[in-house]
Amino acid sequence: MSIKWNALAQTAGISFVVTVAIVTVFALGIMALSRRETAVAAGSSGKGTVALAGASLCFAACAAAVLYGLSLIAA
Repeated sequence: MSIKWNALAQTAGISFVVTVAIVTVFALGIMALSRRETAVAAGSSGKGTVALAGASLCFAACAAAVLYGLSLIAA
């Protein structure tokens, strides 16, 4: 049995980068929701709408990445 170390290192590296990217996008979504709550509490409705749209976009991107990963596993 022979282990292809280069392929293993590439897989580990790409997995790490994708994981960090998904966690970062999710954290940005949480931050946008927090800013929306702050804007709504302050009475500013315009910024709250933009923050909600940004949070929705971030969460949609995370969901798409998860669904893509599940489709790769199931195939």
